[in-house]
Amino acid sequence: MNERPEKCLFDAPVMAEQERMVEAILFASADPVTVAELAARMPHGCDPAEALMHLRSRYEGRGVHLVRVGDAWAFRTAADLGFLMRKETVEQKKLSRAAIETLAIVAYHQPVTRAEIEEIRGVAVSRGTIDQLIELEWIRFGRRRMTPGRPVTFVVTETFLDHFGLESARDLPGIKELRAAGLLDNRPPPGSARQPDEDEPVTGQSELFED
Repeated sequence: MNERPEKCLFDAPVMAEQERMVEAILFASADPVTVAELAARMPHGCDPAEALMHLRSRYEGRGVHLVRVGDAWAFRTAADLGFLMRKETVEQKKLSRAAIETLAIVAYHQPVTRAEIEEIRGVAVSRGTIDQLIELEWIRFGRRRMTPGRPVTFVVTETFLDHFGLESARDLPGIKELRAAGLLDNRPPPGSARQPDEDEPVTGQSELFED
């Protein structure tokens, strides 16, 4: 008996269609989307990782780019066209010098405990400083250290990476850029008489970490 085999109901769509699906999901999402999240939404057998690579090439040189944010992906305005959106997107956030220093330490030394932050800064870190950075969703709790007391650690978030236009923490600027931003100037040595967590307001914008 010669019967024609039926087409499998779970055949994956062609790659061009997979690209369209990934494109649609990313445009509709307010937050970056991981490959695992894309795979969970797409038909069985799809390869969202490959579709992302095709899309990334397709959007090179366009007004928007497909960029990686930590372990996730999102569409973002091309860097050289950012000035067109400045009026709508620039938001002033007042951060104390203590908050900026704490954020920089977490970014460069993560995962880092509160005690380690205080050791590097040379002064105590108030709970309000940590709470402010957590509220901004720029840092979060990491794994507890397997040391006496099992202290909690802090790490930067994908929101932090996205805000400052970084693919990962490895893309943070070097010491030269930090000095130019004023983050390494006049830092007192451990044990100095400086008071904990001054409330001197400064502007917490992305230029603090740009070249």
